[in-house]
Amino acid sequence: MNCENCHFKFTNPRPAEHELMQYYQSPQYISHSNKTNSLINFIYKNVRKITVKQKAKLVSRLTETGHLLDYGCGTGEFLKACQDKGWQVLGVEPAALARQQAINLTRANIYGSIFDIEKQQQYNVITLWHVLEHVPQINETLMKIKSLLKPSGKLVIAVPNHMCYEAGLYNEFWAGYDVPRHLYHFDKKSISALLAKHRLKVETILPQKLDAYYVSLLSEKNQSANTNMLKAFMTGYRSNYEAKKNNLNYSSLIYIVRHD
Repeated sequence: MNCENCHFKFTNPRPAEHELMQYYQSPQYISHSNKTNSLINFIYKNVRKITVKQKAKLVSRLTETGHLLDYGCGTGEFLKACQDKGWQVLGVEPAALARQQAINLTRANIYGSIFDIEKQQQYNVITLWHVLEHVPQINETLMKIKSLLKPSGKLVIAVPNHMCYEAGLYNEFWAGYDVPRHLYHFDKKSISALLAKHRLKVETILPQKLDAYYVSLLSEKNQSANTNMLKAFMTGYRSNYEAKKNNLNYSSLIYIVRHD
């Protein structure tokens, strides 16, 4: 559904907040289960090895090594990669099973809610890798995040972009919508407006080019129940090609954000 005033796209109706966690319990939800029980999950885990390294390099380029908070840390692979680069890390993961795996991997403090974190430490970098679209209390969460971010710190938010080529191709089958787990569906304009409301400013936008291939693969399965890898690869390639021509509308975008 779109807001008639600001054109912000959101899921409606959506589950009650206390019902949301059940939608993350499936063994197919790889970022929490961490199981290699299908071809798609096998691909995901191998691609994740690449993207985790890319993400860790990115945050190390943004600012000097210090304290990093990863909100929605899943099973902790990104936190571990940052630890290995010298960061002091802390995570937030609401799902108990994934949270325990992150604790086992990193031996760091992993909270079940960001609101459990006391404002005793501010962070050089706070990251949300495909998390903001899941958060039910989005304004309250952004207020809390801002309070935990150092005045000179960087906020890194990655979300799907519904203005990408393959979203228009797959329509309601586009895996980037992932209803009902995704409560909000962003484009560059809507996320910039949301952040501006909290006096946060987007300073850089970067693409996540590999996402186009993976999201196309999931979308193919949504649409036809088949894993057509060749078609998904061609669609992912076309999506990145179109994005390069069309205002950088890649399948997923990374927003580097600072205090306004």
